Amino acid sequence: MIIKTTDVQAINSFFRLESLKEVYGIIWMFVPILTLVLGITIGVLVIVWLEREISAGIQQRIGPEYAGPLGILQALADGTKLLFKENLLPSRGDTRLFSIGPSIAVISILLSYSVIPFGYRLILADLSIGVFLWIAISSIAPFGLLMSGYGSNNKYSFLGGLRAAAQSISYEIPLTLCVLSISLLSNSSSTVDIVEAQSKYGFGGWNLWRQPIGFIVFLISSLAECERLPFDLPEAEEELVAGYQTEYSGIKFGLFYVASYLNLLVSSLFVAVLYLGGWNFSISYIFVPDLFEIDKAGRVFGTIIGIFIILAKTYLFLFISITTRWTLPRMRMDQLLNLGWKFLLPIALGNLLLTTSFQLLSL
Repeated sequence: MIIKTTDVQAINSFFRLESLKEVYGIIWMFVPILTLVLGITIGVLVIVWLEREISAGIQQRIGPEYAGPLGILQALADGTKLLFKENLLPSRGDTRLFSIGPSIAVISILLSYSVIPFGYRLILADLSIGVFLWIAISSIAPFGLLMSGYGSNNKYSFLGGLRAAAQSISYEIPLTLCVLSISLLSNSSSTVDIVEAQSKYGFGGWNLWRQPIGFIVFLISSLAECERLPFDLPEAEEELVAGYQTEYSGIKFGLFYVASYLNLLVSSLFVAVLYLGGWNFSISYIFVPDLFEIDKAGRVFGTIIGIFIILAKTYLFLFISITTRWTLPRMRMDQLLNLGWKFLLPIALGNLLLTTSFQLLSL
């Protein structure tokens, strides 16, 4: 059998085309992930700048103003400084646990962003168990804190890690019960379905009005999960010993700093998704492209407006968290655990039973 030269060239060009398509497919698969990571990074930098500006305004201070216009590059300057600082390791500690701890705290929170919808199809993974995947992944973070405290070979750090894990476990149970109530109300655990269920009735269909008790419990529990004042006992600012972070320096300390703001941002996004209607709004915003009969432009316009809407709701909750930091006094450890186990847990259970009863009666 004789194969012509032109046939060989055609076969080679076909295989090259197929290999280019595979490479293109692999690259395109990473584009949404990189876009999400870039957006998260910018969001964290904005939160740090807002917190410093709002805190300075509340305390009648100046705030950051030298690094960039209006001090917007101050967080970037702090991150660069931590990146070039020396990483110190405890001489008798477990260096593997000491190094793995911050990474687990950051990665477990980053994975939670994969189930957050920024639009109808703007989601990394639309799973049928999206909200419970977030709870399952976020429950891994306390292991990182325990590793950090134990690996430091420091009694204060180890006690700080235990205190952080106890706080996280105490408030994760009421938070899970509130999420379960939302799932029952929406007949789905998918974050996209929960948003769509609220959009049927417009502004009045928000779960904020249908689950007011659950919203308050979720708000308090999410603040405690993020270790924000008045629940920042694991790393109290007035203490000379900063809990599980005592022995950390350089970029490892920066990872804990980033993890706290990542957790705050993801909690705020879930507040917007679960209780405030997500990317939807009661007023129609697609009428402008419809006048000109531009369907594709209308979809793009609607998607952009939806992203702005969910971010506006998210940063509204962030503003509440920042102002709470400078208005409420810190709780003692016994008060914090009593609030979680003796008050929020029974209230969340009662709210779940009420939601289940109403759902059964409506069938």
